[in-house]
Amino acid sequence: MEDSRVLALGFFDGVHIGHGALLRKTRQEADRLGISACALTFDAHPMSLVGNQSVPLLSTADDRRMLMQSLYGIDELIIAHFDKPLMSMPWQRFLDDYLIGELYACHLVCGHDFRFGFRGEGTAELLQNACRERGIGCDVIGKVCLHEQVVSSTLIRQYLLQGDLQTACGLLGHSYLISGFAESGVLNTQPGILLPPDGTYEAEIYRKSAVVSIRNGRIILPEPISAPAFSVFFINRIDTETPV
Repeated sequence: MEDSRVLALGFFDGVHIGHGALLRKTRQEADRLGISACALTFDAHPMSLVGNQSVPLLSTADDRRMLMQSLYGIDELIIAHFDKPLMSMPWQRFLDDYLIGELYACHLVCGHDFRFGFRGEGTAELLQNACRERGIGCDVIGKVCLHEQVVSSTLIRQYLLQGDLQTACGLLGHSYLISGFAESGVLNTQPGILLPPDGTYEAEIYRKSAVVSIRNGRIILPEPISAPAFSVFFINRIDTETPV
């Protein structure tokens, strides 16, 4: 049992309150069994290969790790390389060889709509039945709703693109954070991270209130920052006009 893990499965983009239900259950089961609570994510969004789609991301892998640890007490985030061999792997082999054989999972937690393996043929129901046959635990978490809406990363992206930070942050369960490093008064971010629309925003930097502008797709910092890397926590949109 020393290397055994309770493992939450998903991409966890944004680490929203729906993901939180999975992660709380993962922590609960790990405490019951006296082992590590872990989560598995990927270094690229699966739809970037499966659907050949460019999906704007709500969080970097490092930000997902920080949010999982600070909000839900997850001990370790495992980042798997998502490539064509992994994409084409049959779901039974992914379960047996990778999740159980390599990661030593003895209990799995996933969402009701979780799909995995070649062509997404593995479902939450199939996973739960297979785990039962192999003598390991598996919890499937139902949909999480807020204000009669099913919480999802896709829904949160829609609100962020509309500039509705309050609704997006309510679905996230935390402020929307964007990480990077400062250069000439601008926050340089990882490519592919979703930026809210141009405007002026109430934010926090290093736990201090700040007013941050987004102009022409660039995050304009209120003052010079010398730290090598940091996060801007967006709270609310103040107006749609940015200073020239």
